[in-house]
Amino acid sequence: MALFIKGVSKRLLGFILEFSAGLMTAVVCFELIPEAFDFGGAVLTLIGVLAGIVVILILEDFIRKFDFVKKGSANSDLLRAGILTSIGIALHNFPEGFAVGSGFEASVSLGLTLTAVIAIHDIPEGIAMAVPMRAGGFSRLKAFLLTVLSGVPMGLGALIGAALGGLSKQFIAVCLGFAGGAMLYIIFGQLIPESKKIYLGRLSSLGNILGILCGIVVSVCN
Repeated sequence: MALFIKGVSKRLLGFILEFSAGLMTAVVCFELIPEAFDFGGAVLTLIGVLAGIVVILILEDFIRKFDFVKKGSANSDLLRAGILTSIGIALHNFPEGFAVGSGFEASVSLGLTLTAVIAIHDIPEGIAMAVPMRAGGFSRLKAFLLTVLSGVPMGLGALIGAALGGLSKQFIAVCLGFAGGAMLYIIFGQLIPESKKIYLGRLSSLGNILGILCGIVVSVCN
């Protein structure tokens, strides 16, 4: 969807970014973190969250050090946000895939429910990756390929989850916490600040609220 939209206005881009940020915030707070608490308790979950934040901070410094984007470019910050978003989503796709694989091992209905929920919130996540990369100067093909590659860890996670359905619940809790921490930093350290740089009006903030509400609905229907 994002690749075939030409001339995205600042208002629309800000709305899309914050809608995706709101949706992912709800998924993290009402789905990933609570599931992690159920599997391994507060301590292991918080260890995973902190580890996810630290890893994303390191990756952010790595991207800046090796200059994946052109210095001085007007859209360099936006492009960096798109790259970091794709990395963060790729990181949290693995435990989501693991949850899907493990869910199918538990029951077909649980596996299908998890698959549907994840598929729904993957749509705006894909837009949140592709739009900033396109606006930052990446070609359609490059943005598309990077977005597709971010989904590969989910397939790997599902395969491993299905093969190791009886793996320690504590390990699953740490993985889910790690995913949540990584995504929280991407949301509040990149997506929302970049959205405010693009457009300061109320529409983007309304998009964030709408995204959170949609995320709550998706989580409750799970």
